[in-house]
Formats: sequence, C-alpha cells, structure tokens
Amino acid sequence: MKELIHIRTECYSGYREDETPKCFMWQGTRHEVKEIIDRWYQWDNEQKHPIADYFMVETAAGEQYILKHELNHNTWYLRKPGGKSVKEF
Repeated sequence: MKELIHIRTECYSGYREDETPKCFMWQGTRHEVKEIIDRWYQWDNEQKHPIADYFMVETAAGEQYILKHELNHNTWYLRKPGGKSVKEF
C-alpha cells in the first residue's frame, strides 16, 4: 500500500483491544463506520513487513476506505481503494 495516512480511530474492543474500527478522523471529519465489507491479516514469517489487520469499510456517507492497523505499534492508517492515493482525491 502506498502513501498511508496516519489516522486516529475509535474501536470496538471485544476479546482483544482495538478489535474493529467504529469510526476514524480524517481531514477534520469524523467518519462513522457503517459496515466492515472485508478484512484480512498480514503476517510475514521473515518479518520484512509489520503484522497488521486490514479492514475495507463503508462509512455512513457511503464511501469506502481501507484501514490498516499495525498491531506491534497500535497505529492506524488510511488508504482509499481504487489504485489512487487518498492524497490525490
């Protein structure tokens, strides 16, 4: 993923902390997560890439985003799907 943007999130915490995103802040706007469309996990046996959870979400406004949660540092990033960087929108 190119040009990830660091974001702040509020998450649902179930059996573990920060399990799934409920909303995120980007460009001064709060984006409520209406639905998690897909999710996947990144794990690299050789540790070349950080361990992370990915979420494709749809917001209450009907927009779709990909959120990345790097587990080792508990940091969240944003990228809008479709091949273009979020900064290009």
